[in-house]
Amino acid sequence: TQSAVSQQIATLESLVGQRLIERSRGQPSVDLTEAGRLLLAHGNAIIARLSAARADFEAFGKGALGVLRVGTYQSISTHILPSLMRDFSTAWPDVEVRLSEASTEGLLPQVERGEIDLTFDVLPLSEGPFESVELVRDPYVVLVAAHSPLARRKHAPDRRELATLPWISYRHPRDVAMLEGLLRGQGAEPRVIFRSDDNGAVQGMVGAGLGVALVPNLAVDKRDPSVVALSLDDAVPPRALCLAWHRDRYRSPAARAFTDAAIRLCARSDAGPFT
Repeated sequence: TQSAVSQQIATLESLVGQRLIERSRGQPSVDLTEAGRLLLAHGNAIIARLSAARADFEAFGKGALGVLRVGTYQSISTHILPSLMRDFSTAWPDVEVRLSEASTEGLLPQVERGEIDLTFDVLPLSEGPFESVELVRDPYVVLVAAHSPLARRKHAPDRRELATLPWISYRHPRDVAMLEGLLRGQGAEPRVIFRSDDNGAVQGMVGAGLGVALVPNLAVDKRDPSVVALSLDDAVPPRALCLAWHRDRYRSPAARAFTDAAIRLCARSDAGPFT
């Protein structure tokens, strides 16, 4: 009942010594105060830790059996996971690996809540209770249409020339800030004609001759004859791909083995199979 809810809120406000809810007379809605928003943030973190603890005990009870939940994203799913899953499944046939694909910004929150055990991501990681191991460096390339005069070059145009070309770009804020910032450093505002976080859509637009794209090497489908990937100079740092996990959670033998298998695969290839 409303009175019971009010009593609970009053008790909570008494415990923390701050008003948490703004009540407007005659209005059906209420708002959180600044103190209320602060407490809510801590409450969400506590709930995430409780969920992680529950997942820990489930994993501990199953040992080397049961389920390993792994987060992934497009380029990892296409170029690294097939070989990794083959190697891991051969060594750990009784472990069911459940893969969850999402954009990179949606994966670490799942690790924090205990919804997945491991995730592929890109360094540096966002702030949180995470540990990680670097797997491989993924250089950026300039993607151009195969029929473009640019495709006959051995190396990509320099940043000054790139700033004059139409661009196909990403929507993700981290990618946009880094990639388009390179052009703004040349005193030019990028002329972006299309944005998408789908690698296939970006490559398709480039192949149709609508613009060029600065993309990670692993994002490129090398079987597509409509595009050519040109090497860049050292002005654009490569992506550092990693596996990440919750630093305070129990890591099952299967999770450790999966991480070790990923490290071995990337070291053995030296990025060869992925280029």
